[in-house]
Amino acid sequence: MAFSVLIFLYLLLILSFNFLVRSESFIGINYGLLADNLPPPTATAKLLQSTSIQKVRLYGADPAFLKALANTGIGIVIGAANGDIPALASDPNSATQWVNANVLPYYPASNIILITIGNEVLLSGDQNLISQLLPAMQNMHNALNSISLGGKIKVSTVHSMASLSQSDPPSSGMFNPSYQDTMKGLLQFQRDNGSPLAINPYPFFAYQSDPRPETLAFCLFQPNAGRVDSGNGIMYMNMFDAQVDAVRSALNAIGFKDIEILVAETGWPYSGDSNEVGPSIENARAYNGNLINHLRTLVGTPLMPGKSVDTYLFALYDEDLKPGPSSERAFGLFKTDLSMTYDVGLTKSSQVPSTPTTPATPSAKPTATGWCMPKSGVSDAQLQASLDYACGQGIDCGPIQPGGACFEPNNLVSHAAYAMNLYYQASSKNPWNCDFSQTATLTSKNPSYNGCVYPGGST
Repeated sequence: MAFSVLIFLYLLLILSFNFLVRSESFIGINYGLLADNLPPPTATAKLLQSTSIQKVRLYGADPAFLKALANTGIGIVIGAANGDIPALASDPNSATQWVNANVLPYYPASNIILITIGNEVLLSGDQNLISQLLPAMQNMHNALNSISLGGKIKVSTVHSMASLSQSDPPSSGMFNPSYQDTMKGLLQFQRDNGSPLAINPYPFFAYQSDPRPETLAFCLFQPNAGRVDSGNGIMYMNMFDAQVDAVRSALNAIGFKDIEILVAETGWPYSGDSNEVGPSIENARAYNGNLINHLRTLVGTPLMPGKSVDTYLFALYDEDLKPGPSSERAFGLFKTDLSMTYDVGLTKSSQVPSTPTTPATPSAKPTATGWCMPKSGVSDAQLQASLDYACGQGIDCGPIQPGGACFEPNNLVSHAAYAMNLYYQASSKNPWNCDFSQTATLTSKNPSYNGCVYPGGST
């Protein structure tokens, strides 16, 4: 009987884990090749399979890596370079040849899902290249159609946040007027073919332009006072949501409310030059870890609630041959020896739900009794920010993920309460660890219920 129960619990754990992995299809990563020390593609493919990363974006179409990803199920974004655009635009046969060389030999074993034509082309200022972008995308799409892959592999391009002339507040988001006609043409093509607008939001650069402590907290998903959008009254608790919603507003303003957004790049460097503001291991871990936890909640953004935007983290490895400041070569979440640069909870083992246990009572004389709970009347935005922050600090938030002992009731108040208390209990139980920007308080009433155990008590 006991053995049967163990088997049942094991199967339940596996099913819960599989649900988590399936539900994280929105987490991707960028894989760049500007390095001379990268591990073999097969080793990288195995590394990806050991994580909850479901998609990978290439800047080209590296044959060895495409082969290594065969039969892994990992979604793959491949790209045609800016230098390929003139030929792709002027000659449909060039697009056919590109597809024959970079898609046909690998698909469908290698799960190619998107082809990006160029990277931040509008930012180049090259009017000739900009005018060729749409024809290049059309020819690529037609080449895919000719082999019946047009509906299976989408075609898009990747834009910089600088393509917006206005982004603050988010409701005022607007594409640069000089790009309006170009953007409308590109977006009409993408609407007709169901492909997403790909954008590169970097809160890191926003912090560099405004290096105040409150801006850093806002960028890192840490507890902060929030920022009210003066246009619609929405309270924003992090820069990522604000930047993505600025793009949403810009799309809506020119009549493309139905175009989905894809975050093609976002990240934070863990190291930089002495004159660079912001790079550090602590900040990089906080940004990427809290972003991942924010995506996992499926809360979405204020203008796109209830669904996480597909987000590709930058980057899998450092690229030691990239030019520019040192920070450009320090975005890797993993080292080229396949170890983690820092842990943001991407390994599959960290996603398996576990039942929390009450920590052993410390030998020091108890000084207080309590659990850390959110105060009544706290806004959803503040609760979400506290949840993101707490789960990004290395505590085990598995119990409030689907299948976990504390997932039900599935609401923001309950999940935030569990995470805030666990963070407090794991942080030496100092009163300031139960502050959360004055939105939490200690209570002597044990909030545990059914099989959900809130660690705490004598502290």
